[in-house]
Amino acid sequence: MLIQAFETKRIIHRPLCIEDAQALFKLDSDPKVMRYLGNKPLTQISQVYTYLDSIMAQYEQNGIGRWAMIEKTSGELIGWSGIKLIKELTNGYTDFYDLGYRIRPGFWGKGFATESSLSWIKVADEILNINTLYASAHIENLASQNVLNKVGFSIIGTYNFMHHENLIPCYWMQRKM
Repeated sequence: MLIQAFETKRIIHRPLCIEDAQALFKLDSDPKVMRYLGNKPLTQISQVYTYLDSIMAQYEQNGIGRWAMIEKTSGELIGWSGIKLIKELTNGYTDFYDLGYRIRPGFWGKGFATESSLSWIKVADEILNINTLYASAHIENLASQNVLNKVGFSIIGTYNFMHHENLIPCYWMQRKM
């Protein structure tokens, strides 16, 4: 790993691990969570292990990726967030750093996405020396757009993200350090 586990006021950030499978299944089997992602809610926990394998590969290959968000008060995994190196062609870009997050609905609207995103921006700038971060948000996902705007991202265009043979209309957002 390029960085160590770290904390914010309310969140512990640490790498995801196999023991997180049940909590990730709870997250990704929720239709509200999947609404804007182009994914169908998971129906079997075995699907989580495939997802975890790809996350572990990111850690191994790039030293970063999506990390667990643990709420300090309860010790619960409430979602994930982090910076991922995207090597596949996306909206005309390759080899770029993407800020992303996914949080359980019971924790929406409480500032967790903003708090976590700000901490990752600090990591990107101060530890990883990343000059520019990108993010995508579904055109109808106003909550995610608001978070990204709040932490300094600007819309620089729109594009259709192809996911599982579905075109997902997204805003392409950027934050310069």
